[in-house]
Amino acid sequence: MDKKLLRQQMKQRILHMTKEERKQKERIIQDILFQQHCWKKAHMIGITISRQIEVDTIRIIERAWQEGKKVAIPKCDIAAKQMTFREIHSFQQIECTFFDLYEPIVKETKEVQKHEMELLFVPGLAFVRKGYRLGYGGGYYDRYLGDFSNDTISLAYDCQIVSTLPIEQHDIPVQMIVMNEGIIICESE
Repeated sequence: MDKKLLRQQMKQRILHMTKEERKQKERIIQDILFQQHCWKKAHMIGITISRQIEVDTIRIIERAWQEGKKVAIPKCDIAAKQMTFREIHSFQQIECTFFDLYEPIVKETKEVQKHEMELLFVPGLAFVRKGYRLGYGGGYYDRYLGDFSNDTISLAYDCQIVSTLPIEQHDIPVQMIVMNEGIIICESE
């Protein structure tokens, strides 16, 4: 199974939905998320600023702040192929960087250690029910998750759930997938 081809197919599948359909599904996903125990108990979350085809995370970040949670977003070091998370207090502390990613402005934010984030949102293009995912190809999250011990979650439209994916030795599954049709508690082998 060619990952590059699969990524293109998944992007097309998501883009095939109308804007209204995506917004409706996003609201359902967010409402389901806000009822989850892992969301309610987390004092600090790690989450990306969503891009065009991803489930919108702006409302999730705003809700986190309203509930008094702290929010950390990833900063990628392209040369080292590593990722750190930095706490943001407002959207004024982010900037658009490579690949149309929004990342924290380093001078205005402080780094957050892995153990401080009780809930980490892991992005992906496709998911299987065991929690494995097809990411965007950089491998940043698989490297980061290697020694991450708190809760992991992914957000997905129902069309992103597939029956099989190419799974490699270094791939690390998420514990839960929240989608518009409900939640999947991922049981790894």
